[in-house]
Amino acid sequence: MSDTPFPAFGILLVDDEPAWLRSLSLTLESSAGVTNLFLCQDSRDVLPLLQKGGIRLALLDLTMPGLSGEELLARIGEEHPEVAVIIVSGVNQLDTAVRCMKLGAFDYYVKTDEEDRIVSGVLRAIRMIEMRDENRAVSDSLAAGTLSRPEAFAGIVTRSRAMFQVFAYIEAVAKSSQPLLVTGESGVGKENVVRAVHGLSGRTGPLVAVNVAGLDDTVFADTLFGHVRGAYTGAEAARKGMIEEAAGGTLFLDEIGDLSIASQVKLLRLLQEGEYFALGSDLPKRLQARVVVATHRDLAVEEAAGRFRRDLYFRLRTHQTRIPPLRERREDIEPLARHFLAEAAAAMGKPVPAMPRELPGCLAGYAFPGNIRELRAMLYDAVSLTTGPALALDGIQAAVGRCDACREAPPANLFAGCDRLPTFAEAAELLVDEALARAGGNQTLAARLLGVSQPALSKRLKARRDAEGGE
Repeated sequence: MSDTPFPAFGILLVDDEPAWLRSLSLTLESSAGVTNLFLCQDSRDVLPLLQKGGIRLALLDLTMPGLSGEELLARIGEEHPEVAVIIVSGVNQLDTAVRCMKLGAFDYYVKTDEEDRIVSGVLRAIRMIEMRDENRAVSDSLAAGTLSRPEAFAGIVTRSRAMFQVFAYIEAVAKSSQPLLVTGESGVGKENVVRAVHGLSGRTGPLVAVNVAGLDDTVFADTLFGHVRGAYTGAEAARKGMIEEAAGGTLFLDEIGDLSIASQVKLLRLLQEGEYFALGSDLPKRLQARVVVATHRDLAVEEAAGRFRRDLYFRLRTHQTRIPPLRERREDIEPLARHFLAEAAAAMGKPVPAMPRELPGCLAGYAFPGNIRELRAMLYDAVSLTTGPALALDGIQAAVGRCDACREAPPANLFAGCDRLPTFAEAAELLVDEALARAGGNQTLAARLLGVSQPALSKRLKARRDAEGGE
């Protein structure tokens, strides 16, 4: 069982009938895993309780001694607008329901309604509150340009602004109970981002990772849901599924875009209902883990082609973030290269070789289709071949050269065929702009690409800014 309360904020149940309070609280806990509940029998205690903070949702009975539910609804709207209110009345009166909705009630139910309707309404309110808080946190974090918990990202080597924007978003949604979709090409480091999400979530359970690529429907169900003894031939003992192993923590499903349609249906039902059945069992179990999924595929394209269910796609993208490929953050190439040099040398028991001055320039023009994983393999291979004090570049140059050789060879004269030749000044400006673009705005790396010193490039850029400012 999970020790983490759900949701993160408190829910106040108010009714003068203790039996109804107890029944509703048990229903919410057993049917939806809602545990962060506070019970109140005296409506006069509600406002002092809200004043203490921490409660974001209240379910009010309409007819109570002291303050009526309708009076409380109006007072809460005035004094605690951050608290959502659901009315649960013993009377089914349309005019009363309309009046309550006009006063700001999130929803209105009758006590004789089916329990599933009330539970669904509470879950919708929880999601609304979470989304509202997360949107505010994302806006505040991006506006501030700072991270509250930078240590959570210590394992990710970057100086890219795009990556820091990813970090700010992740900080904002890490504590959510809703699914998170992480996309990005193979090798960009999605797993490291998921570890940061789990570290920031505040969940006490483990991070359990499952690569679902290549799993057929039966193996997928057995892996996630587990089975009871005798569920199928060879099932001689019961086995927990990964969902149960991740209770109170994070369940990470990697390569979700490779799931079969049949398995997608099972995953959708799990996310919608919040419960599942072990193979061979008719007793439901609650999902008590936050689900994070990742894929290198474009799920919008997969959905349009009929290979990925639309309903599951929209369910998964409640929260989503894209990790940019290495070619879109070239400023990370040099610090990553230095990191992998030290890592490889330590793994091989060698001294860290010196990085040749030409290495950043050699790597800057390469597209890195394998992203960070490819750069790491490249540096490990180079370290293994190094015998002197400086890193051997033969392997790296061969890898980069092979890729370049596949491209169409440029003309011997880049200006051949131009209707109008650029002036020396124009050509120089174009070269500077292209070098800065390839270097991701890093002036030191751009200067190396141009074969000039960094101060010389900085002086030219300052002269350009001064000239533009004087116009």
